Amino acid sequence: MLIRAGFDMAFDVAAATPMLLMLFLHPSRGATARRPDKITTEPYIPITTYIDAFGNQVGRIVAPAGRLRLWNDVIIEDSGQPDSIAADAVQHPVDEVPDDCVQFLLPSRYCEVDRMVQMAWDLFGRTPPGWARVQAICDWAHSHVEFGYSYASTSNTAMSVCESGKGVCRDFTHLAVALCRAMNIPARYVTGYLGDIGVPPVPYPMDFSAWFEVYLSGRWHTFDARHNKPRIGRVLMARGRDAVDVALTTSFGSTNLQKFVVWTDEVGENALSKPPAPVVPTIPPSAPAASG
Repeated sequence: MLIRAGFDMAFDVAAATPMLLMLFLHPSRGATARRPDKITTEPYIPITTYIDAFGNQVGRIVAPAGRLRLWNDVIIEDSGQPDSIAADAVQHPVDEVPDDCVQFLLPSRYCEVDRMVQMAWDLFGRTPPGWARVQAICDWAHSHVEFGYSYASTSNTAMSVCESGKGVCRDFTHLAVALCRAMNIPARYVTGYLGDIGVPPVPYPMDFSAWFEVYLSGRWHTFDARHNKPRIGRVLMARGRDAVDVALTTSFGSTNLQKFVVWTDEVGENALSKPPAPVVPTIPPSAPAASG
């Protein structure tokens, strides 16, 4: 199947400002792009890129003063298969966790693992280690947190969301990641595109999405505490310890987000013959503080 995905965003920039852009497909997804993964800037400014410590592609620009528009419209080939389930996947003892996975056991800015250890063991200490334990954590986070775009805040952490019981998809993800780590299961934060493919569409503006991966039986597996069921058409953009490592844009100066539109839709082969172009949404867009 083919998925058309992209974004159209605009900023008011007070003065020439360096910015980081984590808006590309993840390098592991690059080979699946049937239409180039290319960020267009208006006005034109050069973009240089590098690969960060987590394997993500990051763009660097110096945004000029005034209005800056960024957009992309890529078509990706996808298997069309839902997230895989490996119910027999086992948990590794901490001393057997690979060196490069150990960092995903530790506290991070939005995941206060050290504050949640006792609660995690009280809640999940009697669950079978491995896949069943992670699923129990997802079930609990999914039922404990109420979703709502009005609850989005960059100050939310796993602990504060646990206490308030309200959040968006990044908050479900931070909570589940922190609880997994508290149970000695390596867990990393993931961001990307996830459209309403294979499920009834929801009456909200499209947004980027957040989910997570855990390390079991020698490989990483996808989980999603927000939706809590296998989904079709996840398009990976970036991975990290939490939302800090995968921020869509980082500005080293004053910028004000004025427009934010995202699209993710299944399309046919005829879409490849059409030039890339931003989408005019049918629902008035908002400018969310976090992915939903």
